[in-house]
Amino acid sequence: MRYVYEDRFSELEPLLARVEKPSRYIDHEWGTKAKAEAAYRACLIYPDVYEVGLPNQGLAILYAALNREEGISCERAYVPWVDMADAMRAAHVPLLSLEGAAPVASFDVVGFHIPHEMAATNYLEALDLAGIPLLAANRSEDDPLVIGGGPSVYNPEPIAPFFDAFLIGEGEESLVEVVRAHERMRDAGASRAEALRSLSQVPGTYVPALYEVRFDEPCTRHGFTAPCAGEAVPDVVYKRVVRDFGATDPVSQSIVPFTELVHDRLSIEILRGCARGCRFCQAGITYRPVRERTPDQIVAAVSRGLAATGYDEVSLTSLSTTDHSCCSEILRRLNRGLEGTGVSVSIPSQRLDAFGVDMALEVAGEKKGGLTFAPEAGSQRLRDIINKNVTEDDLDRACRAAFEAGWRRVKLYFMMGLPGERDEDIVAIAELAERVLSIAREVVPKGQRGGIQVSVSVSVFIPKAHTPFQWCGQLDDAEVRRRQKLLLESVHDRAIRVHCHDASTSLIEAVLSRGGRDLAPLIMGAWRRGARFDAWSDQFSLERWEAAAAELGIDLRKVAEEEFPLDVRLPWEHVSPGVSRGFLLREWRRALAGTTTDDCTRNSCTGCGICPTLGAENVLVGDRS
Repeated sequence: MRYVYEDRFSELEPLLARVEKPSRYIDHEWGTKAKAEAAYRACLIYPDVYEVGLPNQGLAILYAALNREEGISCERAYVPWVDMADAMRAAHVPLLSLEGAAPVASFDVVGFHIPHEMAATNYLEALDLAGIPLLAANRSEDDPLVIGGGPSVYNPEPIAPFFDAFLIGEGEESLVEVVRAHERMRDAGASRAEALRSLSQVPGTYVPALYEVRFDEPCTRHGFTAPCAGEAVPDVVYKRVVRDFGATDPVSQSIVPFTELVHDRLSIEILRGCARGCRFCQAGITYRPVRERTPDQIVAAVSRGLAATGYDEVSLTSLSTTDHSCCSEILRRLNRGLEGTGVSVSIPSQRLDAFGVDMALEVAGEKKGGLTFAPEAGSQRLRDIINKNVTEDDLDRACRAAFEAGWRRVKLYFMMGLPGERDEDIVAIAELAERVLSIAREVVPKGQRGGIQVSVSVSVFIPKAHTPFQWCGQLDDAEVRRRQKLLLESVHDRAIRVHCHDASTSLIEAVLSRGGRDLAPLIMGAWRRGARFDAWSDQFSLERWEAAAAELGIDLRKVAEEEFPLDVRLPWEHVSPGVSRGFLLREWRRALAGTTTDDCTRNSCTGCGICPTLGAENVLVGDRS
């Protein structure tokens, strides 16, 4: 090993009294699994504060998977909040792991979760605090390997220079294989470069140093990525997929925190994947195929998880929980089993139909807070373009059922700037909200109408890689603000609350979603100007990004708004979730025609190409039709 294992909590402890929420940095939580005596050591980092990162299921799954392995110990770290980070730098205390307070730089491998584009500067913040060179090209033989994986690796190029390797797709199996391969190379005395070449042979592993950016074929301003001459690596790195999802452990969480978390409950992943086919949705492509757990497995997992953690709430999680073919049965069995225990069950979102409301009723009991529906677009024409496959009648029936069942608060999610959007679509958002409010006033007894709330939340559409809208540009941020103003002026009833997402944050997210390796200096420039925790509205500063862009001669708005020709190579096509380019082009043309596409779990195969490419298939435990 490069370093002797050491516990340096005594250096961190004097700083705790000076920072907000010192419980973020205290070790020895109940349920940790690390093994101090192990010969190979990994540290997994969530690029945000403790209370945001600890509930993350992806990291919890990987933490458990590594710690099940003989001779491997996995610890965790989170990015210290700005007060603690500044105090650590002043006191010359490096970033430490949580379990053993060991320097992150002393581990064999450091793995970052990649949750979204706005975490980009926090990877640099963590590496700098750890004392690890920011650029992979500058790391020595004594530095740990820095790898990344998670839902936002499907355009890794803007952050590629900071990482030694990326794990594309689901990591339960591939991370263990990568770690074992690195362990073998380390023990054989291999160099860093030799180890990385070995890792590139593990399916689903992308090693940026073995690829180069080229411009010798039709491409965007960002170029395209291809293997370096002489390197025996795949032209396209396809994602890993867990084919037998039912064989994995549904209880990913074992650690009981010292402080309240953002999602402070037991989470059980009941299915993986969504085939509804919304054309703006990256997760709807990258998490396919659909795989469900059995009701028996889910109910048993809830009992086991509650016994191990002591939570009083269970969340049944997935991209589309109420799509589970046995959702009704699962909820009925859980409600019977948990009756009288004080434990409640929650589902993260509701289908926009009466069934969704029925399922919400199954878990609400007497506590009917608010229901959330996502029409996404105000008009039926635009909902057909994005393949939302819901109608205004669906919304009417769902809201009527909700208000009749006792709910008084409904939240509606929409997007602004979708391809094909017109002013009348913006006005239609206001009209839809007013229609929901009128249904509430019609259904709710007169004496209870004071509690009625209808809120509208509008985010800005961001084109994402590997979706049918990947060739589209983002709406000009000045035009976004004009349409936001139009929406506010179109809402005439004060009982309707409207919240619009910040256009500046969406601009940077679009830049990082659509760019290539040429944007890595932009991220570094923004971080050097103080950018960190950009996903937090009170920390984000567009001025830092604009100053960094100006220094590099980058026009942020041109990067975000540019439409890509359909026949050029895109910056991200060397990594793939398995979807065929032909399917995405076909869906783009169907969008232009306003033609919808069915859900393949309810109808026939739609030809996305993912199942045959990955050697996987949809696994349903009941009938969805």
